[in-house]
Amino acid sequence: MTDRIALTSNESSTSTLFIDTHAPLDELHASAAYRILAVTQLMESIVHMDNRHADATDLTQIAHASAILLRDGCDLLDVLGRRIRGSQYLN
Repeated sequence: MTDRIALTSNESSTSTLFIDTHAPLDELHASAAYRILAVTQLMESIVHMDNRHADATDLTQIAHASAILLRDGCDLLDVLGRRIRGSQYLN
């Protein structure tokens, strides 16, 4: 098993953000949950927003940030799932 894998949300040709594949399972879960909760709270805020004042640029930026956080959360959950299942292959 590799020690780290790059987050799929890395935008550059050289990966700079990684997940420690040997991190404790509870920490992988906590990191994923933190990101997913942040997006959930952001989306709940948008639901209650008066959309007459919504700016398309702001909504695009919120959607982009949400996508990054969700992708990171999914990457963390993928590592967590593979660890739980005992997979020796991470890529």
